[in-house]
Amino acid sequence: MGDAEIIPLGTRGRPGRGSGAQRPSSTSRGLAAGRPAARSGVPRQGAPEAASEEHVEPVEPVVQPEEAPTSAADPSPSPRAAARTEHRLPGPPASSPGEWLAALTTAAKEVFGDQWEPRLAEMLAFLRRRLTGDYEVDDFGFDPELTDRFLLAAVRPLAEKWFRIEVVGADNIPAEGGALVVSNHSGTVPVDGVMTAVTVRDHTGRHLRALGADLVFRLPVVSDVFRRGGATLACSEDAERMLRDGELVGVWPEGFKGIGKPFSERYKLQRFGRGGFVSAAIRTGVPIVPTSVVGAEEIYPLVGNVPSLARLLGLPYLPITPLFPWLGPLGLVPLPSKWLIEFGEPIRTDDYDAGAADDPMLVFNVTDQVRESIQQTLYTLLMKRRSVFS
Repeated sequence: MGDAEIIPLGTRGRPGRGSGAQRPSSTSRGLAAGRPAARSGVPRQGAPEAASEEHVEPVEPVVQPEEAPTSAADPSPSPRAAARTEHRLPGPPASSPGEWLAALTTAAKEVFGDQWEPRLAEMLAFLRRRLTGDYEVDDFGFDPELTDRFLLAAVRPLAEKWFRIEVVGADNIPAEGGALVVSNHSGTVPVDGVMTAVTVRDHTGRHLRALGADLVFRLPVVSDVFRRGGATLACSEDAERMLRDGELVGVWPEGFKGIGKPFSERYKLQRFGRGGFVSAAIRTGVPIVPTSVVGAEEIYPLVGNVPSLARLLGLPYLPITPLFPWLGPLGLVPLPSKWLIEFGEPIRTDDYDAGAADDPMLVFNVTDQVRESIQQTLYTLLMKRRSVFS
């Protein structure tokens, strides 16, 4: 092939070069006019007529040395142009180790307060003991550390902010040694036992070891939680063993008859059973602390019961309240009644002989004395309380 003649674009060159026509092609005319050429056979809408050959000015091609020309068929930019574009994109702000440390410190203060360093160290030590199994649990499954850090801490705001419990006579609870706390039972759901345990812990520093019904320990998750919190089955053997070990034991002799009674019978004590708790106290020689709780009757006012369905489910009763089951899960929220708890003067049992626990008449008389003390105190607290919610 011979040497090709270079014809600059826009100089009209030879007529019809490369097209076989006697005049320049439309592509040549479009480049000469400084605008993109229209596609072949498709006139561009709104474009003015092509300038005549006499008015076409020559245009010299300008090619920048740092960027290769881009053809109309391949609009992708050159690698160098793409690199420059990526370099101009804003990136994420760089964070220094000091900024990360400041953020972590702020978060720790929000969670643990101003004394976050010792609290965080205690939490990490607690987690380490849990993972390694280096913690103590007694023969009944009681876990004091877990109870203080999680179980009681979780329900304490309910006692302080929701029920606003006022306590009277906390100094009647012995500071050490075995003792039996006997209280009335009410509220449809046994919330009063948990609130009494929190109150005893906060005002005396002692753990209240509750005696629970067998139904509680048949539930798959609840049973483990209660055992970790210090509860055990309500039987004379376990009660006597803990009392001899110097524990503070709590008992609610009314049982399900107390928490499941209608709202119309509120604050009227039910039968205290056969007085097994009195026999345990006499055998171990520990004092009995009568305890009265006002306010628990109003958290779930029991207005009805479905006994047939309760028997089918294996429950002692199936409560119907003004809110449950009509509001669904919202009906399970307890009403914010005002609570008053009074610990009465201890009743001594160390003056009785060793065989007095087997005397049914003596046991009945002491049981009636405890019941009457609690009932009279309930009436006094009801007169002291201004209203149900204040």
